[in-house]
Amino acid sequence: MIDDPRSPLDILAACDPGVQEAIAAHLPTDALFALLTDPDLRAHGGQVPPDGDWATWLILAGRGFGKTFAGAAWIDARARALPRSRIALVGATLGDARAVMVEGDAGILALAATRPRFAPTRRLLTWPNGSTAQLFGAAEPDSLRGPSFHFAWGDEIAKWAHAEATLANLDLALRLGERPRRVLTTTPRPLPWLQAMAAPAAGVAVTRGRTADNAANLPRAFLDTILRDHGGTRLGRQELLGEFVADLDGALWRRDLLEACRVAAGPADGRTVIGVDPPAGGGGTADACGIVVVRLGPDGRGYVLADRTVQGRSPDGWARAVAAAAGEFAADRIVAEVNNGGAMVTTVLRTVDQALPIAPVHATAGKVARAEPVAALYEQGRVAHVGMFAALEDQMCGLIAGGGYAGPGRSPDRADALVWALTELLLGRVRRPGVRRL
Repeated sequence: MIDDPRSPLDILAACDPGVQEAIAAHLPTDALFALLTDPDLRAHGGQVPPDGDWATWLILAGRGFGKTFAGAAWIDARARALPRSRIALVGATLGDARAVMVEGDAGILALAATRPRFAPTRRLLTWPNGSTAQLFGAAEPDSLRGPSFHFAWGDEIAKWAHAEATLANLDLALRLGERPRRVLTTTPRPLPWLQAMAAPAAGVAVTRGRTADNAANLPRAFLDTILRDHGGTRLGRQELLGEFVADLDGALWRRDLLEACRVAAGPADGRTVIGVDPPAGGGGTADACGIVVVRLGPDGRGYVLADRTVQGRSPDGWARAVAAAAGEFAADRIVAEVNNGGAMVTTVLRTVDQALPIAPVHATAGKVARAEPVAALYEQGRVAHVGMFAALEDQMCGLIAGGGYAGPGRSPDRADALVWALTELLLGRVRRPGVRRL
């Protein structure tokens, strides 16, 4: 996300009083005034316009990140820099455009370096240099037909009623000047058109951010409350972390199903199994080693306690990660797939710790087929997740019935490890390699 979310003003405020006095004494008066009032200097890293020759700056971030501040500051800077420029301000409705983008706490009137005049009945802002900004609502996309603009700001585009039509009309209206540009701000939702817009493309700069990136400007009580109520949930991933969280057609697991199985704590003891999906060939720095820990509760449910998956480790490195998890959770069994690594997988694990309770298994069916009985356990309420495992759950939701794996990544290593562990713990149908009688 943001390497250092603090603004220059925040950095100065964190200095010792003596340093602050020395800086203030050596700054020219106009520079000191700018430090205290200029939006660019009060902005954190994610609110500063990116470099490059972009036509669209898309800000996808959690609630409270400061998206409105960023959009308002950019519009004010453009209006002041180009006299008589014409600007479009588009909200979900006209009421939203006025209440948030213009008159809000972080709106244009609140932070403009040179305050424009606002004529509500005309839906028009006018700066002293002749620049104007007109308000529009996405509920009426055809209202953007006809006028033309140098710049535009669209706010909370993910909740626009006619988003694609409005954005298309806005594109066609940005036809003034040498470099027409727009900033689009929103908390992300898993909408296909928005995900396509966020994909790498020429002329589009994307800023991603979390609520916590703007912690310096948010009340501590607010942060504590939202993290307590929504941290570690699907809603929290979307609204606080600014992530796309979507369900795929035909997925074995749905997001709402995983939310329903989430618990705050698991059993302190009980039969514990670790599922291991080794990297292809038993090693290789490009692949991950799936390592997932599950425990049988006194209620007969399987509790997912931890995801200890490691990426880019040597065979010795991932084997040590497995051994560490086994020691941490006092594992009764380590179920390790040996299809790709063969006997080498067991050998590598034994080299790290001879006493590891390893049960090598051989897959005779594809990953999706193996996962289907485990997905049924979730439907029956027989599995619980102790907290959130975002990377693991993303892979689970990428397994498609009859359609293979749809990502993220090229292999569901974490999900496969989970399947091996829960199959051993609750289904007792793990197929182990052995001598087949002819």
